[in-house]
Amino acid sequence: MQRLFLLCAVLFLAAPASAENVLRWASQGDAFTMDPHAQNEGQTHTFSLQVEEQLVARKPDLTKTPALAVSWTLVNPTTWEFKLRPNVKFHDGRPFTSDDVVFSFKRALLPTSDMRDIIGMISDVVAVDPLTVRIITKGPDPILLDEVANIFIMSRGWAKEHGVEVPHESGKESYAVRHKNGTGPFKLELREPDVRSVMVKNPDWWGLKDQPHNVDRIIYTPIKNPATRVAALLSGELDFVLDPPVQDLARIESSGTFTVQKTASPWTIFLGMNAGGQELASSSVKGKNPFADIRVRKAVNMAIDRKGIAQRIMRGLAEPAGNLVPPGVYGYDASLDVPMAFDAEGAKKLMAEAGYPNGFDLRLDCPNDRYLNDEQVCQAIVGMLARVGVKATLDPKPRTLHFPKVQNKKTDFYLFGWGTDTTDAHNHLAFLGLPTSVWNATGYSDPPLFDMINAMATEVDKAKRDTLIRDATIRLRDAHSYAPLYHPMLAWATRKNLTLPVAPDSFPRFSYARFK
Repeated sequence: MQRLFLLCAVLFLAAPASAENVLRWASQGDAFTMDPHAQNEGQTHTFSLQVEEQLVARKPDLTKTPALAVSWTLVNPTTWEFKLRPNVKFHDGRPFTSDDVVFSFKRALLPTSDMRDIIGMISDVVAVDPLTVRIITKGPDPILLDEVANIFIMSRGWAKEHGVEVPHESGKESYAVRHKNGTGPFKLELREPDVRSVMVKNPDWWGLKDQPHNVDRIIYTPIKNPATRVAALLSGELDFVLDPPVQDLARIESSGTFTVQKTASPWTIFLGMNAGGQELASSSVKGKNPFADIRVRKAVNMAIDRKGIAQRIMRGLAEPAGNLVPPGVYGYDASLDVPMAFDAEGAKKLMAEAGYPNGFDLRLDCPNDRYLNDEQVCQAIVGMLARVGVKATLDPKPRTLHFPKVQNKKTDFYLFGWGTDTTDAHNHLAFLGLPTSVWNATGYSDPPLFDMINAMATEVDKAKRDTLIRDATIRLRDAHSYAPLYHPMLAWATRKNLTLPVAPDSFPRFSYARFK
């Protein structure tokens, strides 16, 4: 059966394409939607980066660069003025103007947008003239440029024509789920969710003069099975794999045809614990919540052998983590990122002190197609926790089912990962620490922590802001509502005749790709 599936996959990938330079690539999961504001999620952003554009973009090394805005000025502490790029057209021929910028930012702030928290400091966006906009914030915002680099600009006329003025809710259908209309280097030609997506070169892209890439067509095929992805790569049916299995990297490198690029990433993989619920829905313990006791949460942290996970499961492509803020992010402090020592006996003692000498049972929710070896990591954690009495039943699911559990706070215990949208520690602390975040399912309440996180959003004094970041990092770490596991490294597998700069945020930018 496996051999038949592999043969079908290879035959499908081998289908001829008319373009001269076709970039064929794969990873384990597909984008949730083509709507650039409906989901703040990795593969969804990857597609948006090829088709739509931001006012300010990031190069593969994550440095900021002008995109649809050619310049910006801080008019006063709460007002930024952006001069827009002239003579830009959307893929359907509509001209790009300030009206589209105003529409897109206000759309991204709507309740159904998953991008609203990133730009929550924005109070208004005003068109001054067709090529000038002003963004007004609720207070001084020291990282506004980093925040706007996450908002993709849509055509207001196109959105109105197709009835997508509002981002669709998760799991619901709209025209924007399967269609895109941007100003970027590639046009979306075909979208078959979980099967295939095709993009073609935009010959009218304004950036071709400075980035004269030679990619005519991009074909993306999600291939969940790791062995099948590698087989398709080594057989020559793929040019690039975003997430090659760590156990196959040596084989790929020794092929003579492919190269493996590695880099550190601003990500942290962690466990989240529902510390705020009255009881755990998946546990036999009723009338109280074991995770409400910090001793239990600390015991979970102590029960995990992070070094073993990094070395044996991640094959060295990970560094054990001591807090949620990863290296490469502004505000990272290596002295605070010291992993908790593995101490099963100490964990058992804490469990007994908390009133659970025989432990308890519950469900561990885990994705099986989002992070490298995510299900294997969860399996290892189940075994580690069993030694201290926490009997976790593993429930691995595709990220299309796992992520809504977290967003809707329908999980007691879960594996998750966070990579910064802004390269600033506030992003990790706000999305994982504030109770208003849809990505924080811990229910942990600490008003002083919330005050610190909110204060750093408007603090422009560098020394004071750095202190707030450090204090909040310590406070969230010591609450043990999360168990940081590791900071993963990235590894991309690329055909040697293709140059594609590896990006620490794991978003390929195909306008930088070159076939030799």
